[in-house]
Amino acid sequence: MLQDILLVLFGLIVGAVLGFFLCKLYMQKYLKKNPPINEKMIETLMSGMGRKPSQKQIKQLMQQMNRMQ
Repeated sequence: MLQDILLVLFGLIVGAVLGFFLCKLYMQKYLKKNPPINEKMIETLMSGMGRKPSQKQIKQLMQQMNRMQ
């Protein structure tokens, strides 16, 4: 009885550790493929809409984006 409980707990711990490392690997791969938005991307997007953004506007937009995350 006690042995069964210990095996279940051991299995849960091993599964949690393995799941953590697999998730970490997946997220690193995802972020490398799809990097987060940076100032250069914002400037390119605004220029594509026909606006020449000032550095102040870019910084404000970056702060808003960081608050949303």
